[in-house]
Amino acid sequence: MESYALLMGATLSAGTVLALAALGLLINEKAGIVNLGAEGMMLCAALAGFATTVATGNEWLGFAAGMGAGALLAGIFGWLVIWLGTNQYATGLALSLFGVGFSAFAGLGYVQAKLPALAEDGIPFLRDVPLAGPALFAHDPLVYGAIVLALALAWFLQRSRAGLVLRAVGESPASAHALGYRVRWIRWAAVVAGGALCGLAGAFISLEYTPLWVEGMVAGRGWIALALTTFATWRPARVLLGAYLFGGVTMLQFHLQASGVALPSQLLSMLPYLATIVVLVLISRNPAWIRANMPASLGKPFYPGA
Repeated sequence: MESYALLMGATLSAGTVLALAALGLLINEKAGIVNLGAEGMMLCAALAGFATTVATGNEWLGFAAGMGAGALLAGIFGWLVIWLGTNQYATGLALSLFGVGFSAFAGLGYVQAKLPALAEDGIPFLRDVPLAGPALFAHDPLVYGAIVLALALAWFLQRSRAGLVLRAVGESPASAHALGYRVRWIRWAAVVAGGALCGLAGAFISLEYTPLWVEGMVAGRGWIALALTTFATWRPARVLLGAYLFGGVTMLQFHLQASGVALPSQLLSMLPYLATIVVLVLISRNPAWIRANMPASLGKPFYPGA
């Protein structure tokens, strides 16, 4: 039973990484922008957060640095695709490749670095409860914050005026522009906010999930988060559930290896990505369902003077 409690706790941590990044990408896509650069942004943010924490000894400054790095890269991406009209898909891929290469180069001096001793995570007293403690109450505050964020984002998109404007920009930017809304600035703000959340996810990896820095440590999670937005049909609550599903599959491979399951380790390592492909194939069987939920102007440029 103890091993299953630890598996559940690890699932929540793994799912938090995906949830934070996918919620950020969802904000982008609700505004009509596709950002394929999540992997690169998360890697640069992971390095920024780790380096800042090593230098200052303050984990929260590390998280802030990660968010800043993600927001900065996303802001540059937004300027390129929104004002200069570059192709969203090509620019996103370029951002991802840049982030992979830059983080590998800039992080050479931090491969052997160690984080300072940090306070124990979790809710006092409750984290010591047998079984339930390590499963539910022994986590970093961001694990619980991701749940609150998903619920708050769902309310924001459905109930608030600003959320409705954001959705209108993603559905029909020309109509929103005709009503006097500054479509380009709204899209850019959404891109920066999404980049900050991707940066927070990257910093969470290097500071909490695997507290160290190694080249390529995001390991494809940015791409899984991107697929997760489609899997969740652009709904925050479903993003959260999907993140825990994929997080559980990721942790299952380690649980099976520890249990002595006679399967090649390479096959077990493939499980998260196989699950992603299977889910996308199943969803693609009903294109009409995807079109009904997808923002109508997703990936389409907008030119105010056109």
